[in-house]
Amino acid sequence: MKLQLIDILIIVVYLIAMIVIGLLLKKRASKNLDSYFLGGKKLPFYMLGLSDASGMFDISGTMWMVYLAFVYGFKSLWIPWLWPVFNQVFLMIYLSVWLRRSNVLTGAEWIRTRFGYGRGANLSHTIVILYAIIGVLGFLSYGFIGIGKFMEVFFPWEYISPYVPIHLEPESVAKVYGIFFTTIATSYVMLGGMHSIVWADVVQFSIMTISGIIIATIAMNKVSPEMLAAHTPKGWDSPFFGWKLDLDWGNLIPSIMTKIQEDQYSLFTIFVMMMLFKGVFMSMAGPAANYDMQKILACRSPREAALMSGSVSVILLIPRYLMIMGFTVLALVFFSDEFKTMGNNIDFETILPKAINEFAYVGLVGILLAGLLAAFMSTFASTVNAAQAYLVNDVFLKYIHTKASSKTQIRASYIISVLVVVVSTIIGLYLHNINSILQWIVSALYGGYIAANVLKWHWWRFNGNGFFSGMFTGIVAAMVAPLFFPDILPLYYFPILMCISLIGCIAGTLLSKPTEDKTLIDFYIKVRPWGFWDPIIKKAQAQYPDLKENKNFKRDMFNIVIGIVWQCSLTLIPMYIVVQQGFPLITSILVLSITSLILKKNWYDKMNIEEKEYDAFMKKNFTP
Repeated sequence: MKLQLIDILIIVVYLIAMIVIGLLLKKRASKNLDSYFLGGKKLPFYMLGLSDASGMFDISGTMWMVYLAFVYGFKSLWIPWLWPVFNQVFLMIYLSVWLRRSNVLTGAEWIRTRFGYGRGANLSHTIVILYAIIGVLGFLSYGFIGIGKFMEVFFPWEYISPYVPIHLEPESVAKVYGIFFTTIATSYVMLGGMHSIVWADVVQFSIMTISGIIIATIAMNKVSPEMLAAHTPKGWDSPFFGWKLDLDWGNLIPSIMTKIQEDQYSLFTIFVMMMLFKGVFMSMAGPAANYDMQKILACRSPREAALMSGSVSVILLIPRYLMIMGFTVLALVFFSDEFKTMGNNIDFETILPKAINEFAYVGLVGILLAGLLAAFMSTFASTVNAAQAYLVNDVFLKYIHTKASSKTQIRASYIISVLVVVVSTIIGLYLHNINSILQWIVSALYGGYIAANVLKWHWWRFNGNGFFSGMFTGIVAAMVAPLFFPDILPLYYFPILMCISLIGCIAGTLLSKPTEDKTLIDFYIKVRPWGFWDPIIKKAQAQYPDLKENKNFKRDMFNIVIGIVWQCSLTLIPMYIVVQQGFPLITSILVLSITSLILKKNWYDKMNIEEKEYDAFMKKNFTP
């Protein structure tokens, strides 16, 4: 136990600062819902990008990724494709522009721009809200579990119990800590809305970046490449792979082989192909109804929305992977003997807190803990903000109090934020494993989301009934599937979920009337997607002869391939820095430079030209 008075003071000052930020920004945020949930759409893209990156630098995900790097080494580069991490590339290249052009408050409100106000559109609106709430509760529960597990390592109850007249069983300690820190996070997002989230994230990401650099420096000073090689199997330090994983931990930590078998990653090529298949369609569907979508909608313009999504990878990956690999390298060299004696009882999710406890000195422990608490706070706060937006804008104002004043709307936001956190906490009390809920969210639940949300962008005939049918059948299938496939990784039955959802989409669409022409024409003119829109394009051009059709499909796909390589190089650079491999590091920097130049010429420059043309067209035809 290395927590000293200075460490505790650093943590306390950080927690107080978060609440003060909320109080200071309360007045600015409470002007109206647009200001409360989207910052009035006046925040610059780089601050929103930093805030979005901070939200992704979550503590539960970091603990999971330290485990992945420990067991799978550089091949762990590919496993976050489960999310998929490259969805930020799709957003950067074209989807953020399309989404921001809608100029709405939430994803549920966006449905109205695509399907209008008929019965099918109303059903679609309802199912999006349902999906958003299920996803939000899942992510909040996931964060609740992670923060509790993390903090119980540093604050064993026996140190605190003399000052608190409460007896707790060992399994309850993490839950109590989870409740405490979720309460702090809820307080500042409840007070200051998006304004407090963004400004708090600026502080929080600064702390996390400093923490990442410090832990990477400690690892590089304590662990030489030779020491690391002695504690890792052949191929651990290479991102390349064959048909099978081919990492043999048998002579080092035999129980890891059991863990790899449980994870079902052994046939690594099939695993990566499945992730890529799912990831491409999931990315084409656009952002899920969560904080990522809210940050895009909060941008000042479609161009800045694209830049915001692009900035996330640049801001996030290097400091995060400096931290992840720093903890991983220290744990591999100094904890391997302990883990070997533990057999199959290893809890890999405690690697990160154990490494801090072992290697950080007085004062640094407080900074690192504040940084990782910041990671939790940022993700949790942004997710609560998304839940508030959907429940207030799309439920409270539509069905409960349609003429509520701005003051009443903000008060409703306060109440709803508390209710959402209470419900997610109750769910978290009955869950024990971070990986299990993570797998369900990214593989099963998203399986019910993808088909309908890809078709909504690219097929004019797709209507509200089809969207509802596809989402409903997909969500039900996602919730039932674990009962039929209890021992199978959700990723592997994802194609079944997608097919079921796709059948629901097509059946619901063809058995009902098309969306009204006026709604479709307005949508195409405003959003301008590529895809199967020919009948609508002809009708729109009959009204507006100077309307340009979007023919950028091939260019966008090429830029996405380049963007994924660019993003992978951003991930590998900090990994190679920490393990001190010079030649692969130089190669990764060279790849980053070449891909950046291609994106500058073929994406950024052309996007700027097209956005000027789009603005000129809209101003000419739709400005009073």
